[in-house]
Amino acid sequence: MNTTTPRWLRLLPAALAVAAWALAGTAFAQGVLVPQAPAAPPQDTLTRAAASVGIQRCLPAITRLSTLTVQGSRGHDVLLDWDRKRPDDGPMFSLIGIQYPNAGVAASITAIPGDGGSCTVSAERISVAPFTCQSVAEQELKNYKMTRLLPIYAVYTDDKEPTSSVSLIDSPPGCLVIRRYVEYGWRDPSAPAPAAAPAAQAPKRR
Repeated sequence: MNTTTPRWLRLLPAALAVAAWALAGTAFAQGVLVPQAPAAPPQDTLTRAAASVGIQRCLPAITRLSTLTVQGSRGHDVLLDWDRKRPDDGPMFSLIGIQYPNAGVAASITAIPGDGGSCTVSAERISVAPFTCQSVAEQELKNYKMTRLLPIYAVYTDDKEPTSSVSLIDSPPGCLVIRRYVEYGWRDPSAPAPAAAPAAQAPKRR
């Protein structure tokens, strides 16, 4: 994951009402806890929840994505699933419900540890725009390439960010908007570089 902000996270049109998540109550392992009074301002609850169950290797990636997405939300709930036997070596899946004054949004972040301290991460943000998909594309995705999968389903991509996409699904009277981001082999830029393997020595002559 680069240190620059992915474009799909920079696109925050008011019409789409997309941004982030915060915590009113947290759900672990599909078991919903009793919600507490919402805190103000919203905090990065996904990071706290992941850390509390022992997830550390991919925590910087989770923190970065969730922090970028939490901005501007009024409240949120987090549903978290992880490998109980290997919390820091197995995948983590999250589903987030996001509350805005005039809209509701769903989002998810997935993190899977890889070899040598790397992580595969993905994030999705799902919202409903109160416009036609054509008008959303014309306003927000002018420079994107469109691939038509179904008469009601189109995917938009930008060559500058090949691991990101925006899907528009006609759902009259509005449009279902799914913004997706994936990165393989992400490494924490602040972590020490792995030690290089010692160079092989030529066999000594007798």
